[in-house]
Amino acid sequence: MIETAVSLGVRVHDPAPPADLFFFRGGCRLHVRDWGGPGPAVLLLHGGALSAHTWDFVCLGLRDAARLVALDLRGHGDSDWSDDYRIATMAEDVVAVAGHLGLDRVRLVGMSLGGVVAAHVAAAHPGLVERLVLVDVAPGVDFGSTGRARAFMAGLEPAASLDAVVDAALRVSPRADRGTLTYRMSTLFRPGPGGMWVPKGDPRPPDFPAILAAIERLGAQLTALPVLLVRGGRSRVLPQATAERFVQHLPDARLAVVPDAGHIVQEDNPAALTEVLRAFVGGRGAGYGV
Repeated sequence: MIETAVSLGVRVHDPAPPADLFFFRGGCRLHVRDWGGPGPAVLLLHGGALSAHTWDFVCLGLRDAARLVALDLRGHGDSDWSDDYRIATMAEDVVAVAGHLGLDRVRLVGMSLGGVVAAHVAAAHPGLVERLVLVDVAPGVDFGSTGRARAFMAGLEPAASLDAVVDAALRVSPRADRGTLTYRMSTLFRPGPGGMWVPKGDPRPPDFPAILAAIERLGAQLTALPVLLVRGGRSRVLPQATAERFVQHLPDARLAVVPDAGHIVQEDNPAALTEVLRAFVGGRGAGYGV
């Protein structure tokens, strides 16, 4: 993890691993990675089919500026599978994490699905959320442009080796960095019987129409707090014009564009995203471009 982060340009301030914590809410065991750190509390939420580990590189570079906690949403990573994946339910998981850790005020960073969950938390619990970062998600997103990649992630099956999974992923996304993909897949699979590698995430498809409908409600949910929208410079999911239009309709919002990054900004260019987030979580403003 450290070697890959450094190769991506991240300045690692403290290489110590985070604390992996587990607790239950309503019978569902939830997993968080608590990186510690000084400064304001920041909860980081991953996108669909990813896990809390997607934030590892960013957390290594940012842990000197904030108390960082990354959550595995239910059905992802090392959190339990569930029969309830409603946005509202996952939002209450986030609130429970904050309460479990004794955090009275937090700043939320959510990528894609995680951004939708974060916005729901902000709207339902305005006293909890101080400010919010959306990473590559806003009304008008074009998820059709990533159909092959999403289908690949949704169809993950047991494999004889992680190298085989990475090779298959590179055939779908040839521009991806092999080292980053290898690390991602190592966190999305666990060793299984017979030497096979088994996906951790729930293979049942998400309620995509419900997620899209929630994305279209983002503007109405984010009128009472500072918002930073981060777009990957080469993202096909969130066009530049769509991102600009969204921030123009919010009372306190800025847009930051991270170069050399697609939809999964935190893995494609964690060094640049770290600096954007550093400005935001440090309280110096609603957002800064790079």
